[in-house]
Amino acid sequence: MKPVQVYIGFDSHEVSAFYVLMHSIIRQASKPVAIIPLYQPALRTAGLYTRERNAMESTEFSFTRFLVPYLSQYGDYSIFLDCDMLVRGDITELIKHARADKELRAVWCVKHDYVPRSKKKFLNQPQTSYAKKNWSSVMVFRNKFCEKLTPQYVSTASGLDLHQFVWAGGEENIGSLPKTWNYLVGEEQQTEETPKLIHYTEGGPWFRDYQFCDHAEEWFAEYARIMPSLNVPKPSPEAA
Repeated sequence: MKPVQVYIGFDSHEVSAFYVLMHSIIRQASKPVAIIPLYQPALRTAGLYTRERNAMESTEFSFTRFLVPYLSQYGDYSIFLDCDMLVRGDITELIKHARADKELRAVWCVKHDYVPRSKKKFLNQPQTSYAKKNWSSVMVFRNKFCEKLTPQYVSTASGLDLHQFVWAGGEENIGSLPKTWNYLVGEEQQTEETPKLIHYTEGGPWFRDYQFCDHAEEWFAEYARIMPSLNVPKPSPEAA
């Protein structure tokens, strides 16, 4: 059995978020998973990413996420996740969902339809607004249908071409994942169905300004599972 490949965006400002997300995935997966961090310096050293960073990129993995099919050698299926998340379900369900789709899709995602409430997010980063906003934060790639996503293309294509899935070749090639697999904290109302993936898109509890955001206690509980000996205290309003 091949492990399910899960690529996670890695940002030097959100190291703790990466490890908490990784642990939440491993702890609840029903099959072996391989966690691969998209670490931009290594991708640059390997000559796989040459794009210059601009002011509109809020994270170091804004565009490197689209290298996943290439890094997977265009074989089988792979999952990408932003690092500012917490998984509460079995991540392998996403692969099952994609395999059950009989259409020849290139990618699956949660198709949000919203406009961000704020123009700024964590660390005073710009909150850009565009069609298909946050669709690319959780993706399941059918890698063999994503051969357009070469290192050269990812390094040179426009940001909108990448994040609006122009490379997929048409709307019919973009499949839908259940909304419970990308619940946007603070941006949308939670439904009666329990989210299987919590996305702290505006900023997560690892940042002081967001220590009391919705679902913060769950994140700290997962953090405590990684380092129980640290006995991490819950933040209090008095200490903020």
